[in-house]
Amino acid sequence: MKKYIVLLLSFFFFSLQLVSQSIDKIVNKNIYISYYSSKLKVPLYVEYDLFRGGGSVSRKNMRFIEEETTAKNKDYAKSGFDRGHLVSAEDFAFDKQLETLTFSYYNVFPQHPKLNRGSWKAWEAKIREESHRYPLKIFVGGIYSTKKIKNKIGVPDYCWKVVINKKTGKLMHVLLFKNDETQAAFRTTLDDLQKKINYKINFKR
Repeated sequence: MKKYIVLLLSFFFFSLQLVSQSIDKIVNKNIYISYYSSKLKVPLYVEYDLFRGGGSVSRKNMRFIEEETTAKNKDYAKSGFDRGHLVSAEDFAFDKQLETLTFSYYNVFPQHPKLNRGSWKAWEAKIREESHRYPLKIFVGGIYSTKKIKNKIGVPDYCWKVVINKKTGKLMHVLLFKNDETQAAFRTTLDDLQKKINYKINFKR
């Protein structure tokens, strides 16, 4: 309980220090839409639909694709951060071409390795499993302050996920993840999330 209160308080004080953020490019990648900040060189968020996600296509020879205004492979080298997918590659592992689309830097932000390989990955698997019961609308994004890696790539202090059951319109998950070694994950409300991010999202689609 004490840890939960500390997290909420730290998140509150952090939210007072957010820098101005704006979406200046909307990129449609067929299976997802990236709402991108050229200033931070990361997507502020992505949205996509998922139904019966997962598969057995290998990621072995897939490489991250450098595109106009995006980060480069060298920006992440020795940065201490993983190239974290917003749209999970495994969600589209039933089709090689679709899975390849997730390896764009329009779908990547810097994630602490313990988060990317820990609670974030676990929730990806849980949500993918839920997609076999319901068609889902998923939003994934970051909350940024002033942290950067090489080439002024923005690093989110928090990552978040919103999951909606498309069949019923029911809100299933609103999740926050601390982007550090604690990989702390906790639930919040949609109203609370919208107050803490410094950009507007229409979650009702």
